[in-house]
Amino acid sequence: MKLFKLNRIIHRDLGYVFFAASIIYGLSGIALNHIKDWNPNYIVQSESYQTEFNNGSDIDEKAIKIFLESIEEKGSYKKHYSAGKNTIKVFIDNGTLFINTKTGVANLDKLKRRPVFHSFNYLHYNHSKRLWMWFADIYAVSLIWLAVSGLFMVKGKNGITRRGAVLTAFGILIPFILFFMYA
Repeated sequence: MKLFKLNRIIHRDLGYVFFAASIIYGLSGIALNHIKDWNPNYIVQSESYQTEFNNGSDIDEKAIKIFLESIEEKGSYKKHYSAGKNTIKVFIDNGTLFINTKTGVANLDKLKRRPVFHSFNYLHYNHSKRLWMWFADIYAVSLIWLAVSGLFMVKGKNGITRRGAVLTAFGILIPFILFFMYA
């Protein structure tokens, strides 16, 4: 079998095997690139409530639990503390409640996992460790193989000796230019 044909077969088959990993890392990478614009892992749901806690009234665990039950957060209390002169910060399952003891306004911020992106980012960051780490390493090596073998997929005027050489040089320059612009 010719080397050119073997290269195409391996390139094609690795592309099939790592299709899903490419989608996972691609979408997760885009999400993480824009992490300053949005939270790719969680949706923050904010709600405000008027409470009976005002004018510096004493707020204890029991009173907070009663209030949490009234807003359908029964059993979610973890702990609370005074976060300032007029603020009580309450930790609950998947969220935080801020109570202004002067006005009685309570602001609830709840976190909900963002569908798809949370899972993809979990894998991208390699939080799972173990087998995923080995899979990700094999994927990374395969990406290097795909990049290099891709240079030799096409022969002739569009191959690596002509048009492909110009485009490859351009592709190599872009990261270096951007690095020196921002580093």
